[in-house]
Formats: sequence, C-alpha cells, structure tokens
Amino acid sequence: MSRLFGTDGVRGVANKELTVELATKLGQVGAHVLTENKHHKPKIIVGCDTRKSGDMLAMALMAGICSAGADAVYLGVIPTPAVAYLARQMKADAGVVISASHNPSEFNGIKFFNGDGFKLSDEMEDRMEEIIRNDLEEVARPTGYGVGELTYDFEAKEKYINFITGSVPIDLSGMKIVIDCANGAAFYTSPKALERLGADLVVLHNEPDGTNINKDCGSTHLSSLKKAVLANNAQVGLAFDGDADRLLAVDEKGNVVDGDQLMAICGLYMREKGQLKKDTIVATVMSNLGFYIMADKQNLNIEQTVVGDRYVLECMREKGYSLGGEQSGHIIFLDENTTGDGLLSAMHLLDVMVNKKKPLSELASVVKVLPQVLVNAKVSNKKKNKYMEDEEIQKAIAELEERFDGKGRVLIRPSGTEPLVRVMIEGQDKEELEKEANKLADFIMERLS
Repeated sequence: MSRLFGTDGVRGVANKELTVELATKLGQVGAHVLTENKHHKPKIIVGCDTRKSGDMLAMALMAGICSAGADAVYLGVIPTPAVAYLARQMKADAGVVISASHNPSEFNGIKFFNGDGFKLSDEMEDRMEEIIRNDLEEVARPTGYGVGELTYDFEAKEKYINFITGSVPIDLSGMKIVIDCANGAAFYTSPKALERLGADLVVLHNEPDGTNINKDCGSTHLSSLKKAVLANNAQVGLAFDGDADRLLAVDEKGNVVDGDQLMAICGLYMREKGQLKKDTIVATVMSNLGFYIMADKQNLNIEQTVVGDRYVLECMREKGYSLGGEQSGHIIFLDENTTGDGLLSAMHLLDVMVNKKKPLSELASVVKVLPQVLVNAKVSNKKKNKYMEDEEIQKAIAELEERFDGKGRVLIRPSGTEPLVRVMIEGQDKEELEKEANKLADFIMERLS
C-alpha cells in the first residue's frame, strides 16, 4: 500500500482509487484523531466541489464520521477556503473538503482542516494513515446516543460571502470584470460577492453539470477568459480553479498575470500600508527568477519553501509573515484566512487597482517574467520517486544543470498528487527550453516505464 496522503490530502480516480470504503475509513480516522480529548460531542463540517462523485464520497465520509461518534454538518458545494473559514466561524472541531482542485472531473480528493482552519501537519497525516493500516483498531464504535448525527447547512456559504466582502470592502462600481468560475465551487460565491460590491460582471463557466469542472476553463485553461476580456473591453479577468483556492488573472490587454505577479502587486501595496509583516513574501522554488529579481530591486525579502501551499503556510506561521503563495495562484493572506483563497486574492488585487488607479498591465510589469517551460513525464505513482535513484537520469539532470548554470535553472520534482515527474527549465530562449525539457521528460519516462 503506497502512501495515502500527498501534498494536498488523499486523491485518486473516484470509485476506483478513492473508493467509498476508503472515504468511510478517512471519516472514521479523521473524527478520531481530530476530535481527541474533546469534552463535548465533536462537530465536523464537510463541503465539496461540483464533481458528480462529490455527494457519493461525502456521504461515505460522513457515515464514517458519525460511526466514530462525531456529528457531521454537510455544507454542499462550497469553496475550499470557505470551509477553512467556517471551521472557525462555526466553532467546528474540524473541516473536510471533497475536491481534486484543478484535476479533471473523474478525479476527486479528501483534505482535512483542523478546528482553526489549518491543513494538517505531515505528522498528523502519518498518524491517520498508520491507524488505517492497523484496521482502525483504536477508533471507537459508539452505539445508541453515542452515534453521531448528520445535519445540513446549505446557507453557510452566505457567511463566507459576508466575510469576504467585509474583509476587503471596496467599491467596484463601473469596473468591468470577467470571471471564469471553472464550473466549480466558485460558481455561486464569486459572482455574488463581486456583484454585491457593484462590479459590472461577465461570468463564464458557472453552469456545473458534475462532469465539466475545469474542462477547458478555469485557472488552468485561460484562452476563453483572454478572449472575453478583450471582447468586452474589461479591465481585468479573474480565473478560479475547481475548488476556488487559487486565482490567476488576465490584464486588459489579454496577458496572463500569474501568482508571482499577483503576490508582487499585493505585497508592494501591503508594504505601503504597513501590512506586509517583516517586508517579506513567502514563495516556493517554482517561483520565476523574475520574481526574485523584482524583490531585490524593491528591497523585499523572499522566504523560499518546497512546492506546496501547506509548506508556504507552515513557514508563514512559524516566522510570522502575512503574505505567501505559489506561482500557480495559491495565495495566502494569513491575517484574514488560513489557506489559499481565490476570491480573497481577487479582492486584494482589485483593491490595488481601484486605489492605485492604474491598469493591471502596468501593475504587473513590476515582474519581468523569464521564459519557463514545464513538461510532465508520465510515470506511475509507485515509480515517480525512483528518478532520484536512477544513475542515468541523475547524469542527464546534472548535464542539463551544468548547461544552464548562470543563465537559468533546472528543477525536477515528483508531483505530490498525480502520477507525474515534473521537469521545469527556466532561461532566456524558450525554444531551447522546450527542446531540452521534452528530451529529459521523454528520457525519464523511458527509464521508468
């Protein structure tokens, strides 16, 4: 049995890898571990994105929660960051999200938050996994009054909207904004929040049918958003992913504004207002070299972590920082929420645009993005870490690193959630980068097939 938990919970093809049996066990062990030493009947809130398998897995998970003696409150379709916020607001002992984020609809996932709205530590997940491997022997099976109760609260998303609009209370009257909801969890909350603040909205991909989440839309497929921004003469386009915890933007000229640029725009503005703690932004090894060049010129400090917004968050909490995130658009404003929050990130970006009275293209130009190519080598989950042990692959990587030394960089890493080894090369000549990245990715697949 391979490790259950990746960088963002447990993921797999729903009903094949992520089964109802596994979901039930995760509900049982989650209720056991996350509610230990509670002197009251524990309460766990559960939300999901718009995948067809969401209700199926949620019901199995909540059956497990109730069988372990905790109450479950089902929130239905709701963004991941809303569950993190509501865990605190509703005084829950834990929160769980059924989602596979930006992945295709056949995938799904289960990720946990503690009662303070934070993702679990590696140590906590390891303990949960060990209990499952031991057939849940230490998990209680109460009877009678001790069995948990399932209730529903589909209006909880309104509390999240109120929280967002209250956190960044801006007047968007007269601002033309296009948003892409990815046919996912943002389909209701994002339009409602922006409309409440007066925005002139054009809404794309907000008709989920259970199978169209992330399909040619959202933060991983920006072509339709670019076209809509230009066609509607909009000031900005905003793209969310399936569970709405990340944001990418498109400027008024149709150019992509990625997570690095968004962090730079918001971070510099926060520093002006005295809100950027220790003048520091936390980023990952995947952030573009142009982001680090910007920071040097602007006298900003950058703390670097491994890939994964959970590790960004750990660094922020440990060292007392207020802003961090990833190039992919997971951005954490820790003074307001405990996880990446696409809608909150959008509000902060719009706040800068409104108050600076500058177009997004000008604001984003503070970061000169260097060409960066990412190619995925498709390798089974069992073998995706073996590239580190293969001498021929290591030799090829070393040769490539030597070639780009001083004029770029090479980063190879296994995906935390998918059966892939990611090959990223950064430099000046995009054609050369693509050639070399594809060559190395093909070699990795050949060696590990």
